[in-house]
Amino acid sequence: MNLAGRRGTGPERGRSFRSSRQYRVQEGEWSVYNYTSINDFTAQSEEKPLRILYIEDYPDNRLLIRRVLMAEGYEVLEAGDAQQALKLALSDPPDLILMDINLPEVDGYTLTARIRATPRLAHIPVVALTANVMKGDRERVLEAGCDGYIQKPVDIDQLPWQISKYLRKSRGT
Repeated sequence: MNLAGRRGTGPERGRSFRSSRQYRVQEGEWSVYNYTSINDFTAQSEEKPLRILYIEDYPDNRLLIRRVLMAEGYEVLEAGDAQQALKLALSDPPDLILMDINLPEVDGYTLTARIRATPRLAHIPVVALTANVMKGDRERVLEAGCDGYIQKPVDIDQLPWQISKYLRKSRGT
């Protein structure tokens, strides 16, 4: 894999990244697969970028995730607790929800169950973004109704690709 690809900014939203990967097709033959950044996926149209609701009670964590995702062309909505999250999600449903599990008052497990029980929100992918990394935590998150699991501390270089993966999966692409 050519990790020395070109990275910079261009007329498209956010960062761009070009790279290529070579695969051996048959002995002595190589095929090259070129790809660009997730900008191809995130920028549905110039008028309406994909929207992500990030539910997190720590402002510093929200700031970091917002900066990373906005640089990739996503619109980021933020909620510090379950009540605010439900209000935002119901007013204009996002394309994906990032859920901290350790929220005050109503935890992420309970909030995920509420989202799954709300017909208008049930189809939205919910991805846990949590510091709960002990044995069994991933399984508990998935059993609670989350579609995926991203552990903290977050690898900011991998986060956009992880988000893109969950969005593609939810859209069947």
